[in-house]
Amino acid sequence: MTAPFRIERDCLGELPVPADALHGIHTQRALENFPLAGKSAHPELARAFGDVKLACARTNRALGAWADDRLKADAIERACCELAHGDLGGCIIVDALQGGAGTSTNMNVNEVLANRAGKIISEIRGGDVPVATTVSDEASPPQISPLDDLNLHQSTNDTYPTALRLAAIRRLQALEKQVVALQESFQTAEKKFAHVVKVGRTQFQDAVLTTLGREFGAYAEAINRDRWRIYKCEERLRVVNLGGTAIGTGLAAPRQYIFQVVDQLREITGIGFARAENLVEATQNADVFVEVSGILKAHAVSLLKICADLRLLASGPEAGLGEITLPSRQAGSSIMPGKVNPVIPEAVSQAAMRVIGHDATITMACASGSLELNPFLPLVADSLLDSLDLLARANDILRRHCIEGVQANETRCREQVENSTATVTALVPLLGYERAAQAATLARESRQSLREIVINRAWLTGEQFDGLISPEAVCRLGSPEICSGDSAERRHSNTNLAALSRAAATQQP
Repeated sequence: MTAPFRIERDCLGELPVPADALHGIHTQRALENFPLAGKSAHPELARAFGDVKLACARTNRALGAWADDRLKADAIERACCELAHGDLGGCIIVDALQGGAGTSTNMNVNEVLANRAGKIISEIRGGDVPVATTVSDEASPPQISPLDDLNLHQSTNDTYPTALRLAAIRRLQALEKQVVALQESFQTAEKKFAHVVKVGRTQFQDAVLTTLGREFGAYAEAINRDRWRIYKCEERLRVVNLGGTAIGTGLAAPRQYIFQVVDQLREITGIGFARAENLVEATQNADVFVEVSGILKAHAVSLLKICADLRLLASGPEAGLGEITLPSRQAGSSIMPGKVNPVIPEAVSQAAMRVIGHDATITMACASGSLELNPFLPLVADSLLDSLDLLARANDILRRHCIEGVQANETRCREQVENSTATVTALVPLLGYERAAQAATLARESRQSLREIVINRAWLTGEQFDGLISPEAVCRLGSPEICSGDSAERRHSNTNLAALSRAAATQQP
């Protein structure tokens, strides 16, 4: 009967490790030491570590490592590929938050890759292969060492931040696709609602007329700006300190390895990585993650503002603004029949708020680095990758479950336009300021609509009123009657205004 545990030893002593586990004693100690977040490192970070370790292994192999054991070299590369493809992700189990600047994650990766490579060799040769331990038993040396083989010419301090950059770039690329899709859905809504004139508001008060299409077009432009920021900030993450080992001096790594390892990473990933010109500086500082997080926070702010607007525009529906109708996703109350809440904007708002909180966490963690290293990169990794995931999902559900199904309440918008004193500003080109102000006062006092006031008093015809509040008129940049450079048009407009004024003068207020 197989024992449920195997005994491994390191420089601190012995420890039982589950017999069938690919991880080793360092991972086991980390599991006992860091029961913090209750979740393991992000799967994308584990995948990125596979690519980083593959780049290191191929570089070492090209420089002569394992020259006398081709099978060993092949097994190591195959194990790295399996991790990079997600096949071994379930074996990277150390807590996301840990002391040691990510050493436990790096060693978890090293141990899993070493033992997996050993199993590959065993499958090829037949028979059992001793498991890889941090300090080997001389009577039964492991075939592949987590430290001497998988960590060859490396340190946690260059592999972990490089893997984090790679993981972040991949999640940024996924986020960008979702942001583009959301932008396009807003642009579709902009065209769909271009003809819907409505009241524009400032400080929650009626201001001037606009169109629902213009409102959604502004949302599309804000998201487009976020998309461009996200695209550009990827460049900052492509500069890595891989090859710098412990503090950026390249201690214990051959010069040729330092020159070649980033080239291997670039070839493996297809991403334009470059070695930092100053590896010491790149190892010391983590401000690039603050910069990227700031871009994510800006996008979260855009989403939060837009979602607040959507909830307000859809409020009521009878006793609120009620200008749009959001798709009904689920019943809104356990006590109020028929109530439907704007759950998608609410959910997206919460994701945005958490991203803003993560930004504060990342800022504090990156500012707390000391001397040659930042020990808080695990917190940065967990917060940054979670922000990227949250935003990608938030963009997706906002697009699919909300924006693509939003409808305009055109009748409601029309009623508000005709009854709101905000409409009076649109009448100024023909009525003049004083007459328009008088119309607004009469509308408030008589509870009649502006349309009724100006038509009943023959200040404007129905056709003139409708023309002044048409989508073309309210979306026009400036007033062509006043600003046109055509003198004939100006004379024609002045004649119309003069005739209108004479007609208005004969009417009693």
